[in-house]
Amino acid sequence: MRTKTIYFYLMLTVASACVENNAYQEKLKDPALYNAAMKQLTEVIVHDIFSPPVASRVYAYPNIAAYEIMAQAFPDKFISLSGQLTDFMAIPKNEDPQVNVPLAALHAFLTVGTELIFSEDKMQAFQDQTYQALQADGLSNRVLNSSMSYGERVASHILKWADGDHYKQTRTHAKYTIRSQPEYWKPTPPDYMEGIEPHWSKIRLMVLDSAQQFIPKPPLSFSMDENSPFYKELMEVYAIGGQIENQGEDIAKFWDCNPYVSHHRGHAMFATKKITPGGHWMQITAIATMQAGSTYAETIHAHARVSISLFDAFISCWDEKWRSVVVRPETLINQYIDETWAPLLQTPPFPEYTSGHSVISRAAALTLTELLGKNFAFEDISEMEYGLPSRSFDSFLQASEEAALSRLYGGIHYRMAIDNGLDQGQAVGNYINSTLKTRK
Repeated sequence: MRTKTIYFYLMLTVASACVENNAYQEKLKDPALYNAAMKQLTEVIVHDIFSPPVASRVYAYPNIAAYEIMAQAFPDKFISLSGQLTDFMAIPKNEDPQVNVPLAALHAFLTVGTELIFSEDKMQAFQDQTYQALQADGLSNRVLNSSMSYGERVASHILKWADGDHYKQTRTHAKYTIRSQPEYWKPTPPDYMEGIEPHWSKIRLMVLDSAQQFIPKPPLSFSMDENSPFYKELMEVYAIGGQIENQGEDIAKFWDCNPYVSHHRGHAMFATKKITPGGHWMQITAIATMQAGSTYAETIHAHARVSISLFDAFISCWDEKWRSVVVRPETLINQYIDETWAPLLQTPPFPEYTSGHSVISRAAALTLTELLGKNFAFEDISEMEYGLPSRSFDSFLQASEEAALSRLYGGIHYRMAIDNGLDQGQAVGNYINSTLKTRK
């Protein structure tokens, strides 16, 4: 009888352990865990006030790290990015059977992300809380340590590759020297900030051959002649800004995505911080993959593809911005038409042409369309935490068109920058979709 009792309790212990193991394993299969990590990275990007192009870099490398681990684990489903992305070599192979692949991918993501931001403590706190919860659900120290060890090996590989993208060198390059001619960009109110990332075209691309591969149509010739095409587009911005309808205002504010907006009240000044345009599309990626019922691996795959598209699209766009250096509407309207006029949105501190929103939104939309379908309807809740209602779209392309047009409503772009920017993003997105192979 005593032997039977001991056997019973031993079996009960084993059964309980199995239940605990299943609990943590199921959590590591849930894409909500990866989306939570992505959301934490976005919150840190907002907190640290990274500019839109720099933010695209912070998104790309962690997602690539996670994707490569999944691609190595599931070679029948995914194709490695090694040999496809510029200068990127295969990650170290995993030879430890104790490694939990989803956990290793998550850890690689967190490790790379932590190295690319300032507020490392915020990422570390998220990691500690997440791993403690998994351990409470049965994750053993052995599996955790093995998974972390492999994730860190991959992260080290990715960071070494990232270190060669010329980012550090651009930190020491000369600032943009303002040109006196009226057709060239100049700092805008209220803070007259210096131009952001004038050397971003020197960053190493991932898929595109060069920053000049998809140069857009030249901007309209500068002219303050009332009959010139340029002047007419300038007056369109002025007219819309003066009689904007509620819907246009709502659209402009929804897609504003300015990481740093300053507010001046007499002698007082304060700032509000929000997601970048790229961050908005990363959140759309999370929303769409969740709605589509994507697996953990598929979710990582989508984030990696979108972040790569954003990365190259920003370089392509910034190459044109700092080549043509087109003046913002606000500058000309204040100087020649109405010195009291102000755009609905605060003008970002870099040249006007082409529209970054147009270029990167169309590139991201094409990527998501390739992954999830042409007529994928979704509700975008990305801006709700910033006090704005959600907006519904019938497709990713429709969302990208609205994002582009929002810059006209906001008073910060001419129509030429919007339309030609969409064409530029179309070229970038199509090229990446046709060149980058990630699914079997």
